[in-house]
Amino acid sequence: MDAIYTAEATATGARTGEVASSDGRLDLQLSRPAEMGGDGGPGTNPEQLFAAGFAACFHSAMRFSLTPLGLSPKVLEGSSVTAQVHFLRGEPGDFDLAVDLTGHLPQLDEEQARALMERTHTVCPYSRATAGNVRVGLHVAPVS
Repeated sequence: MDAIYTAEATATGARTGEVASSDGRLDLQLSRPAEMGGDGGPGTNPEQLFAAGFAACFHSAMRFSLTPLGLSPKVLEGSSVTAQVHFLRGEPGDFDLAVDLTGHLPQLDEEQARALMERTHTVCPYSRATAGNVRVGLHVAPVS
């Protein structure tokens, strides 16, 4: 595969420092959540950044999953994807991540929405990168 875009970011100060992209579009303070022994300061954290990236990428990848399922792009109107990234601790010094992705797909019934989530999980670059390494749960939000 050929690289069509490369993102670059540098972190300083670990979880209580900052992270910035090389093009200056991202420049954020980092804070350690209180649940992880930090002060719960106003900055973001790596798990929030990962959740934001995974949710956006997965939602975008849905458009490549529509045609094989016989669905129109219009079914994505009013849709969204929520990603929850769980920071897990096992034995001392043993940490891991798990992700839950929830599709909010009001134009689809539950069966169609589940099929779209599952198909998208096979094409999303974040899903492919985490396959076999991170437990990813796929969920469909109830239509209200």
